[in-house]
Amino acid sequence: MAFLFDTNVFLEILLDQDKKEVCKKLLFDNPGNIYLSDFSLHSIGVILLKQKKLRTFDQFLNDVLPNATILSLPNGKYSEIIGIASKYKMDFDDSYQALIAIEFELVIKTMDKDFTQISKVIPVEIF
Repeated sequence: MAFLFDTNVFLEILLDQDKKEVCKKLLFDNPGNIYLSDFSLHSIGVILLKQKKLRTFDQFLNDVLPNATILSLPNGKYSEIIGIASKYKMDFDDSYQALIAIEFELVIKTMDKDFTQISKVIPVEIF
């Protein structure tokens, strides 16, 4: 089974937050099945560089990118974000993640309870 890891899984580790060890274990337990969206990659970069954590971002790139697959939505799919956002009351980033999961048939791993509604349509593991 392949997993789309939400941005918060990586940020939990990178920002040394409470569930850091749980998130590390999730990643270590799923070699070859780690996917993240280009949106997540960009968001992580924006957050870490804004916090002047340049080395942390560089370490993330060196550690994660060789072991993960970065996914982007095909150009013709972007308009579907609006429907997901409206139907499931999700913001842009969560709608984008959901659509990536749908498009590439992935299970979303997240700590974000905003994915609860769409979990009726796609597999979501909220921890």
